[in-house]
Amino acid sequence: MEERFGEVYTDDPGRPPLPTRLMAGLAILKHTYDLSDEVLCERWVENPYYQYFCGEEFFQHRLVFDRSSLTRWRNRMGEERLAALIQESLSVAARTKAIKPSDLSRVIVDTTVQPKNVTFPTDAKLLNRAREKLVRLAQRHGVSLRQSYARVGKFALIQHQRYAHAKQFKRANRALKTLRTYLGRVIRDIGRKIDGNSGLEAAFAKLLPLARRVREQQQRQRGPKVYSLHAPEVECIGKGKAHRPYEFGVKVSVATTISRAKGGQFVTHVKALPGNPYDGHTLATVIPDMEALVGSTIERILADKGYRGHNASPDHKFRVFISGQKRGVTPNIKRELPAGPPSNPSSAISRPSTAWAAIISGSARETPPTPSSPPPATTSAASSAGSASCCAKYSPLSPPRFRLRQPKASVLHGRLFQIHSWARCQRALRQLSSAAVKLAAP
Repeated sequence: MEERFGEVYTDDPGRPPLPTRLMAGLAILKHTYDLSDEVLCERWVENPYYQYFCGEEFFQHRLVFDRSSLTRWRNRMGEERLAALIQESLSVAARTKAIKPSDLSRVIVDTTVQPKNVTFPTDAKLLNRAREKLVRLAQRHGVSLRQSYARVGKFALIQHQRYAHAKQFKRANRALKTLRTYLGRVIRDIGRKIDGNSGLEAAFAKLLPLARRVREQQQRQRGPKVYSLHAPEVECIGKGKAHRPYEFGVKVSVATTISRAKGGQFVTHVKALPGNPYDGHTLATVIPDMEALVGSTIERILADKGYRGHNASPDHKFRVFISGQKRGVTPNIKRELPAGPPSNPSSAISRPSTAWAAIISGSARETPPTPSSPPPATTSAASSAGSASCCAKYSPLSPPRFRLRQPKASVLHGRLFQIHSWARCQRALRQLSSAAVKLAAP
């Protein structure tokens, strides 16, 4: 790994690079525990296990690196060299018998969204932020503007947000048009001031076209849009989630082993897929990269229905099995395929509900009480004593005519929420006990 990561460094004069074990260990700890760079630095100082994992021989009471070094190291390594960490983890797992080589030949492939740390984008916020960035950059380079619209622009943004919250959309669109006008005036003013100056044109070469895109984009336009000014590569991706209809980030393909090995379930491949491609059209690039990373041929690939019509190579075309597929699916493969929701609604009812229903119906004699129901001690005693005394001794006599209905268990999110007809069951049991007392009387 030191040879692989050391290729990006040079022997020129300057500050020496940080140790490879330190930076690789920090990257592993960050993604293992899902930490930000700030929290990772705080825990590294106070946790001796983190320091030992990163190669420190003595306990350090302060950071031996700067937080910004993590970002610079990731940008310098790139995706190809960071994939070497996954390859090294798999090789260590194979050497320590934590995973068998045969487990790496059967994988599950799926896509997800890696969210970007951006605010939820709206047209009003983007227009106002683009104007603020242009004004700030113009002041930094000494470009005098006719007007900055700092006060009225902020007021127009507040107006738009209030009108949109009150569902007064005509007034909100009027405030949005005002924000777009302010941004257009600043763009044209800066274009006139920097015309012919190569230095200023180079300084505004990145932000000025981006601000023009923000101003010109419409709500329902086709094609790429700008959702963040500091990260214009962010894409809007909808995965059909009820709690999160739209996510802003980049699509990522993840492959894991099907069966859980001795050391756990391992990730065999991760790849970013910019451009939000169709899931089925990613297998042509994912499968060769996965085989090169693992070092063996993939024998079986399981995927969900989002991969229908995939473009896998002819060698792997009949090794890809889609959820719901019938042809060529053996019973073993069918068990490994992703299962859908349970077809039997009664399977969602918890055990306490079924046990309490059995007590009321008389099919069970003794059951411990549950927190969601009254204690059944008196109920079971009355029902057992009454039924035993009246039915055994006075069998020719007909019992009182009433129907004892089984209560219906209603479940909310897998938990017992309420038992209906409890009052009706109590009345029936009282009638049963009173009838038993009358029949037992001389």
